[in-house]
Amino acid sequence: MDDELAQRLMRLLERVEPWLPPAAESVDWQRDVAALWERHALGGRLVPVPPRDALALDDLLGIERQKRALVDNTRAFLHGHPANHALLWGARGSGKSSLVRALLNGLADEGLRLVQVDRHDLAGLPSLVNQLRHQPHRFVVYCDDLSFEGHDDAYKALKSVLDGTLTGPPENVLLYATSNRRHLLPESMADNDATRLVGEELHHGDAVEEKISLSDRFGLWLAFHPFAQDAYLEACEHWTRRLGRQDDWDEAARAEALRFATLRGGRSGRVAWQFACQWIGRRRLYDEA
Repeated sequence: MDDELAQRLMRLLERVEPWLPPAAESVDWQRDVAALWERHALGGRLVPVPPRDALALDDLLGIERQKRALVDNTRAFLHGHPANHALLWGARGSGKSSLVRALLNGLADEGLRLVQVDRHDLAGLPSLVNQLRHQPHRFVVYCDDLSFEGHDDAYKALKSVLDGTLTGPPENVLLYATSNRRHLLPESMADNDATRLVGEELHHGDAVEEKISLSDRFGLWLAFHPFAQDAYLEACEHWTRRLGRQDDWDEAARAEALRFATLRGGRSGRVAWQFACQWIGRRRLYDEA
C-alpha cells in the first residue's frame, strides 16, 4: 500500500511540476537595488535585476521642475518623513520612465530600492506589499505605462493599496506610476451625461467620480509635455556629445536634428536620444570607411 501511494504521489508531482515557476535567485536587498514582481499560478515572487543603465539625473534635460519635485519627495521618504505616492503623466517620450530609472541610479546609495510591477500583475499588488512590509529597507513600487480599459478591474487592487484598506500601505512603501493618461481610465462623452450644475457648483456623476478617484489617490502629480524647440535642441546636443565627441555637435547636426523631429512628428527627450544614436552611428561608420 505504501509503495502504491508513493507511486501515485510521484505521478501527481510529475503533473504539477510543469506548472511550478523555475527556481529563481532570492533577492538580497543589501546587494540588489531593483527587482521585478512576477505573478504565477501559486502567487508571486521577486526576481532581482541589475539597473538597466547608468542614466543620471543630470542627463535628463527640459524637465527640471518635475525632476526636482520627485527627488525631493523620494528623499523625504528615504529619511522617514511624510511623502506622497507619485503619478507621472503626459506626452510619450518626455522622460517619465527615464526619470524613475535615473532616480534609482542616483538614490540607491541613500537606501532606495525599486520593485517594478507590470500592469497585468496588479492583482498581486497586496501580496507584494505585504512581503515588503517587514523589510528594513524603503521601497518604491513602480508601474510603468499604467492605464486601464473600461472593463478592467485591476485598478481596484491599486486603489485598495493606495488608500482603500484599514491598514493602508506600509510606511516603507511608496507607489510611483507613469501614464499617458492623467486619470488612468478611459474617458468618454457619455460619462458627462450625469454631470449637473447645482447653484454655481459643478457636480460630476458617479462615472466621472470613479475615474477621478483613482488618480486622486496619488498625492504628487507631475505633468510632462512635448519639448519646445530650444529644449529639444539642448537635449540633442547633450546626447550627441555624450555618445560621440565634443565636435560632433555642429550646424549640420543641428539642422539634421530639426529635420529628424519633423519626420518623427514631435520633439521629446526620446526623439533627441534617437537622433543622437543615428547621427553618431553614421559619423563613426563613415569615419571607418
